[in-house]
Amino acid sequence: MLVCLASFIGILFVRFSYVGAYSSRSFIFIITVVYLVAFHLFFVMFVWSYWMTVFTSPAIPSKEFYLSNSDKERYEKEFSHERQQQILRRAARDLPIYTTSASRTIRYCEKCQLIKPDRAHHCSACDKCILKMDHHCPWVNNCVGFSNYKFFMLFLLYSLIYCLYVAISVLEYFIKFWTNELTDTRAKFHVLFLFFVSAMFFISVLSLFSYHCWLVGKNRTTIESFRTPTFSYGVDAHGFSLGYSKNWRQVFGDEKKYWLLPIFTSLGDGCSFPTRLVGMDPEQAATGQSEHSRSIGSNQPFPIRPLSESKNRLLDNESQWLENGAEEGVLILIENKF
Repeated sequence: MLVCLASFIGILFVRFSYVGAYSSRSFIFIITVVYLVAFHLFFVMFVWSYWMTVFTSPAIPSKEFYLSNSDKERYEKEFSHERQQQILRRAARDLPIYTTSASRTIRYCEKCQLIKPDRAHHCSACDKCILKMDHHCPWVNNCVGFSNYKFFMLFLLYSLIYCLYVAISVLEYFIKFWTNELTDTRAKFHVLFLFFVSAMFFISVLSLFSYHCWLVGKNRTTIESFRTPTFSYGVDAHGFSLGYSKNWRQVFGDEKKYWLLPIFTSLGDGCSFPTRLVGMDPEQAATGQSEHSRSIGSNQPFPIRPLSESKNRLLDNESQWLENGAEEGVLILIENKF
């Protein structure tokens, strides 16, 4: 529906705004060509990013997060919640899981029968768990998450540019419509339609795009903005934040030349994410034995690797690493172990 509307706007835009209105002798031909080329460039980028958002399958947890048949059988036979949690804790011992439910229990999906990775949630519309789920978007009829969040952001960006470009381009003729300077009665409706629709969508998308830019800068999802993640040390809205620049690079990648192209460049695997240490006293920081660095599953200190062994470029040149621990203020890497 959205693409059909955009295509209809494009037809009206080209036919009445450029071919019709700009075909007069007083208008320079080269300017018409420039307008048309720019319009089609924005339109192609809009459709491309929309296509990628719609048809990119949401990423799901890897097989390591599913319970084994024996664990699943024991879990289903247990009626005690505490014993069920013991089974889940044993199964999660070797998994990079650092968040819990609000009640401090292992996040387990009864429908998918898997231990949820950090930031993953079950989508009732898709009927499966989605990695780093942001929301289920009816406009794209797809879940927006780790695999297509960059595409969704670019879709919003090019929607903004597309609508703004159309609105500004027909503004002159919109003014002429109200001052009765537009003599072509057929074009009157189309100019009015183009301006109001493009302006309306621009205002609507601008608020949504601004909100998601704020989320990216804070390294949060829409779900996390309403339901703050719970770590072993408590609730922390900034638990995944690495700083504004690194938060953006986690979504758009390290190569700036690819930022505006709807191709996948996000960092990580979607199952584990860098987090930060907060509230550590100097003694804990020196030994690296803070409660914050303990895995939920095993309750054992998470091994802090030297920077040279780290595969995550978000942490490069950012902190000094020790063999057995980290200095105060260090960022800890939650790395997939599979």
